[in-house]
Amino acid sequence: MRVRDESADRSVAATARRSQIVAATIETIAELGYAQASFARIAERAGLSSTRLISYHFAGKRELIEQVVSEVYTEIGEFMAARLAGRTGGRELLLGYIEGYLEFIAGHRVQMKALLGIFLAGALDYDPESTELVVLDPIERILRHGQESGEFRDFDPQVVAASVRRSVDGIPLLLEAHPELDLGACAAELCTLFDLATRKDQGRTEI
Repeated sequence: MRVRDESADRSVAATARRSQIVAATIETIAELGYAQASFARIAERAGLSSTRLISYHFAGKRELIEQVVSEVYTEIGEFMAARLAGRTGGRELLLGYIEGYLEFIAGHRVQMKALLGIFLAGALDYDPESTELVVLDPIERILRHGQESGEFRDFDPQVVAASVRRSVDGIPLLLEAHPELDLGACAAELCTLFDLATRKDQGRTEI
């Protein structure tokens, strides 16, 4: 029993240390940029005595960065799932998605700035087919649901889903140039934009 308890304690300690390193990595990249986020800088921010403590838990910088991205996206997914819970209509799901995503950005600026730095640096391999499928599928399903229920007009769900996603993905970049940006007002504008773009309007003149 004691051996098992000691093993469990080590596992908990290792998990806590990994989380500490990931958090320090996010903060370091957000403040200094990806290129300057060396193990030495990360160790200093995490309060570690040596970079070997990072190497013990992560095989290299790539593995560490992959963990950073994975944890942030997991957090986004959990936040969005809670934000959309109880919504059933296509319109309320679409607007909830936009509002929720910008709400997450507003409350997690450091994490989103770190992600931006990682992606702009080309730190991870990009597979267009798998990546696009993962990020666009939830929005496409919302749009198809709205079309099937008669709430939305006839349009290409893939094209509109990509437009929605690119709009919300562009906000962290916009914040770099305009850190004072009112994200509440920004969310309202995007909601109006895509509400008008998707709604079924009998008086609409098709282009």
